[in-house]
Amino acid sequence: MTRVMASGVFDIIHPGHISYLTQAKSYGDELVVVVACDETVRRNKHDPITPDYMRAKIVGALKPVDRAVVGRSSGNIFDTVREIAPDVIVLGFDQNFDEMELEKRLGEHGLGGIRVVRATETADDLNATRRIIEKIRRMGGTS
Repeated sequence: MTRVMASGVFDIIHPGHISYLTQAKSYGDELVVVVACDETVRRNKHDPITPDYMRAKIVGALKPVDRAVVGRSSGNIFDTVREIAPDVIVLGFDQNFDEMELEKRLGEHGLGGIRVVRATETADDLNATRRIIEKIRRMGGTS
C-alpha cells in the first residue's frame, strides 16, 4: 500500500483544492491530508475563515481523501511527516516548497526515501481562496 500526504489551509473549498487532492490520490492507495491549524494559518497567511477542526471535517468528507488531520501548531512539519509515514508527499502547485530541497531536508531528519512531487495548477478562474475572496469583495459582498 502506498500512502500519500497532502497539506494545505483549505479555508474555502474550491476547484483548485479538488484538482490538487485528486492528483494527490492518484499517486497511491491512501491519501492523508494535513489541514493547517488555525495558529499556522494566522502566522503564515491570514485569519482563518473556518476553524481548523471544521476544515478537517470538510476535507475528510471529500471523495479523494481517506483521512484528514489537523497539523501541529509547532510548525515542525517533520514531526507530522514522521507520524503519517507517507511514501509520497504531493505539494500544491503554489505551495512555497522546493521539491528537491524538501527531499534533502527529509533525509536530514531521518525521513529519506519519501518521494516529493508537485501538483499542477487547474485552469479554473476561481482556483485559489484569495481569488474567491477578491471576487466577493469586488461584488460588494463584504457587509
